[in-house]
Amino acid sequence: PPPTDTVRLRLTNTTAYADLRGPTTCTLLTTPEKQAIHDRLGPDPLRDDADPHQAYRRISRSRTTIAALLMDQKIIAGVGNVYRAEVLFRHRIDPYRAGKDITPAEWDAIWTDLVDLMHEGVRNNRIDTVRPEHTPEAMGRPPRVDDHGGEVYVYRRATLPCHICDGEIRTADLAARNLFWCPNCQTE
Repeated sequence: PPPTDTVRLRLTNTTAYADLRGPTTCTLLTTPEKQAIHDRLGPDPLRDDADPHQAYRRISRSRTTIAALLMDQKIIAGVGNVYRAEVLFRHRIDPYRAGKDITPAEWDAIWTDLVDLMHEGVRNNRIDTVRPEHTPEAMGRPPRVDDHGGEVYVYRRATLPCHICDGEIRTADLAARNLFWCPNCQTE
C-alpha cells in the first residue's frame, strides 16, 4: 500500500515493507557514521564483548552521582531509567553517592546484576527486577498494575511503601529523569 502522510521512512524489499512513523526527523547513516556513534558509547551489558572495567575507570574518577553516571550513555550504554533505579535498590546503594565512592566490588556486583537483569528482560520482553522471595506470590501482595508492566522495587512507586522496609518510596528529578529510591534501604 502507499505510505500515509505520517510515514517518515519506508524500507522495502520484494516481499515486505517497514514504515517508520512519528519522529519529526530521521537520518540514514553510512556504516562509518554508525560506527562513529557506537564508538562514543560505553560498554553495553547486553554485549558479550563488553568491558565493564572501561565504565568503572570513568565512574571511579567522577564526583557525579552514580545515578547520573548510569544514565550517561558515554559511560555505560543502554541501562535506562528502570534498570538504573532498580539495580541501585537491589544493591542498597544511595543514588546520590559519588561515582568515585563506588568500590570495585560494588561495581562488579552492579555490572553482573545489570547483565543478568537486562538479558532476562530481553528473554521475557518485560522488565522484572524483584528477586524470587519478593514476588507478589511469595509476599502475598497484589501484583503491580502499571502500563509499564513488570515487577519492580522502586520504579514508578513514589509514595508507596517499600516491599522490604515499608518505608515510603521517594522520587526526585536527577539527570533530567525521574529517580526512584527507598531512603531507608539505600543507605550504602
